[in-house]
Amino acid sequence: MAEEGRRGAAVAAAGERDEEGAAVERGPGAAYHAFVLMEDLLDKLKLLSYEEEALRRHNMRPLSRHYFALPTNPGEQFFMFCTLAAWLITKAGHPFEQPQEHDDPNATISNVLSELRSFGRPVDFPPSKLKAGYGEQACYVLNCLAEEALKYTGFSWRRPVYPTEELEEEEITEDDAELTLNKLEEDVAEEESDSEDNFIDLNVLKAQTYRSDMSDSAKQEEILQSTTDAAEWNLEVERVLPQLKVTVRTDNKDWRIHVDQMHQHKDGIESSLKETRGYLDKLHNEISRTLEKINSREKYINHQLEHLVQEYRSAQALLSEAKEKYQEGSGGVTERMRVLSEITEVLERVKQETEEKGSSMTDGAPLVKIKQALTKLKQETIQMDIQIGVMEHTLLQSKLKEKSNMTRDMHATEIPEATVVLLLRIYFNSRFASAEDKAIPSALPAKQLADAAGL
Repeated sequence: MAEEGRRGAAVAAAGERDEEGAAVERGPGAAYHAFVLMEDLLDKLKLLSYEEEALRRHNMRPLSRHYFALPTNPGEQFFMFCTLAAWLITKAGHPFEQPQEHDDPNATISNVLSELRSFGRPVDFPPSKLKAGYGEQACYVLNCLAEEALKYTGFSWRRPVYPTEELEEEEITEDDAELTLNKLEEDVAEEESDSEDNFIDLNVLKAQTYRSDMSDSAKQEEILQSTTDAAEWNLEVERVLPQLKVTVRTDNKDWRIHVDQMHQHKDGIESSLKETRGYLDKLHNEISRTLEKINSREKYINHQLEHLVQEYRSAQALLSEAKEKYQEGSGGVTERMRVLSEITEVLERVKQETEEKGSSMTDGAPLVKIKQALTKLKQETIQMDIQIGVMEHTLLQSKLKEKSNMTRDMHATEIPEATVVLLLRIYFNSRFASAEDKAIPSALPAKQLADAAGL
């Protein structure tokens, strides 16, 4: 998905000239409309707590104020756009599957726009505008989805409540040497003096003036001649001047002050306009002449390069045909490569089976094992024969010992002939039972049996 986003950035860059032209037709502020939408979107996302619910789940960084308004990393911006769109659609009450990086971007954009239309929002731009992951269209889609999510959560905008602030009273001082009532009515702002003890109340001043006028009127009218020295008068004026400062408390909300300020600003604007109008007219004329020169030069270049343009178009047509043929040929080559790989796999398998059978036919390991087994059997047979001979020898010794004992007993005591015959018959039968000789007849006399036994 990230790679498709980067490809979409190239497509979006190709259409930036058309967008700039459309922005000029809409107005000079249309180029900055994306920044306004992005700031509104960021406020709405913060109201929806997107940092805790969306970013922390996918381990992403918070958005900046102009993240979707300016191109920075198209692949990352497109993935962020799809992630936020899916989260906002789910937040608005419509179930939407979270897109992955390997998903088709066209299908993801189509699903997002269909959900946006289901909310009743108009979509008057092609879906390819959203492939770049930034721009006015991306901000518009996310802004609409954020509004729908706020509506679904029951959020409502209220009027702002401003805190009440107490306006500070400003005091302005008057630096004139003389103070008259007419000037007090005209001046509305004076500076505050360092010491409040030097201030004079207007009511006290009016009362003193009135008393002095009454006393003067009561005097006899006569020609007044000053006997005061001018230098002393000036010194007295300088001494008393700091005490003749009066503060007038003015109201900043007075409409007369605002009207005066408006007239002052109007006069300043008119005077500045008179100075700048000439420069603006001159700049306009220069720009007009430059545009005319550019248009004429463009026409001349187009006329001169018309045959090259035709050659370029024909070359583009040939190139497109060659690309189509190449694609067709590459498709056949791919199919043949697949068949070749299958045949190669079958051949390798047959070779492996053949090698296994040949190795089993030429291998002498089983014959060697048989010979070793026969040798082991012969050794065991020889050992058994030796053991049998030892056992026969032991048995023969025991029989001889028994025979000697029997002979000794016979010489020691007289045994009846019948008993001797019976014992001799038992002895011969047990001695020659395995031979082919016939059993000894029972009619033989005891002497013959004793001679046959060698007694």
